[in-house]
Amino acid sequence: MFRSKRMAAVVAAVALSLTGCAAGGEAPAAQTSQTLTLGTLMAPKSFAAGDSDFANVSPFYQAVYDTLLRMEPDGTLVPMLASEWQYNAAKTVLTLKLRDDVKFTDGTAFNADAAKQNLERFKAGTSADAQFLAALQSARAVDATTLELTLSAPDPAFLGYLSKDASFMQSPASFANTDIATNPVGSGPYVLDTAATVTGTSYSYKRNPDYWDKDLVHYDNLVLNVYPEQTSLLSAVKSGTLNGSLIDIAMIQEAEAAGYKNNPFEGNWVGLILFDRAGTTNPALKDVRVRQALNYAFDTKALLDSVNQGRGTTTTQVFPPSSAAYDESLDSRYAYDPAKAKALLAEAGYASLTLKMPSTPLVNSAVFALITQQLKDVGVTVETVDAGNNFIADLLAAKYAASYMILEQQSDWQLINMKIAPNAAWNPYKYADPKVDELVKKINLGTEEEQKSSAKELNKYIVEQAWFAPWYRPQNSFVTDAKTTVELQTGNVYPFIWSFTPAS
Repeated sequence: MFRSKRMAAVVAAVALSLTGCAAGGEAPAAQTSQTLTLGTLMAPKSFAAGDSDFANVSPFYQAVYDTLLRMEPDGTLVPMLASEWQYNAAKTVLTLKLRDDVKFTDGTAFNADAAKQNLERFKAGTSADAQFLAALQSARAVDATTLELTLSAPDPAFLGYLSKDASFMQSPASFANTDIATNPVGSGPYVLDTAATVTGTSYSYKRNPDYWDKDLVHYDNLVLNVYPEQTSLLSAVKSGTLNGSLIDIAMIQEAEAAGYKNNPFEGNWVGLILFDRAGTTNPALKDVRVRQALNYAFDTKALLDSVNQGRGTTTTQVFPPSSAAYDESLDSRYAYDPAKAKALLAEAGYASLTLKMPSTPLVNSAVFALITQQLKDVGVTVETVDAGNNFIADLLAAKYAASYMILEQQSDWQLINMKIAPNAAWNPYKYADPKVDELVKKINLGTEEEQKSSAKELNKYIVEQAWFAPWYRPQNSFVTDAKTTVELQTGNVYPFIWSFTPAS
């Protein structure tokens, strides 16, 4: 599903039906417990930590870069480069104590100044996740092992961000390297073997012999093969080339027949994002009745059955069941009702409406055909534009008023800052609503009870105002062969690299 971040949510929706163009790189035919070979749906755009992304591409970066904190599979935060941390009473100053025994692979010592520089570079970088550090006002190296971070306001998700791309630590000595985009210099468990790597196709890593935490390294070698086309990915699975991969739901039976175990999970939601709520480029979307009509227009159960083999849960909300904002009744707020959709459109003065929407070969073309048909049935004409591999970039650049999308479901505060707040990456039109702003402020600064009640109120308001048109939470699948076990990751579509181990 595309990952909230740039290619971040495309990780298995529509059953991960991502279709592309060329096959991925060839990996060694034979596997041993010393080599872990994984399939991926996309390659990183750059290895520069300051411009990095997460979600689907997280393993590429986690192999070479450590973070300040580490997130366990169940979402618990534990020490990594920071051994301990503490907020002040106002939760606006975070002090972290850092390890003093870590070196980057170029021999440079990791210290508080290196951490400070990396955080500043990420905030100013090109990552779609740069907003993770929006609250970071200043970073100060108090001494070699003490880092002080001052926030402009409390950020309930800030610690979680420090376990992701926002705190990938790269050697400051490599910042000026001309090959910074292809030759990462970190302190992580592996080192990229650039001689054996084909950019965009296959990435080979060797164990970092000096890595400080031996318990996190389970293989001598790591290979990440990119398969932007599902047929070639399935062929790699069936041939036994891969130890594990995200896979299209439609291919599970063939993968299981080839001896792979299906590890299912629900980590995303699928549907439409109605970006232009102010009617900037498409005036019709300013009317809440039009947005509600688009929700009523989709037979979400039929879509789940046809696209995801019925595996998943229909919904009309973007907050997940694990969220304090979640309200089970909102899963069925917009029951399929094409007659009501037509009536609302006519009432709003848009009995005939045209929507320009992008498509991409990363998603099964049948999905866009279904969207076109279901909207046509209520009087909405869809003009589809092939955005190719620029699909995510174009959405984030506000080139389309509405679009199909697959996005991850995170904690309340992270979700708000990713999809709802005026400066959220997935609110590219920067749409603001006074009531939403008021509720978001309470979620940020209120008591624990106020935060929970405000989150529920926010969710209900967003659903009633139809900011989105969700269809379902798809069951996604990560398959592993008999030689490999994996723990799935809360909050991320791709398991973390240290969560793979040889089967005993």
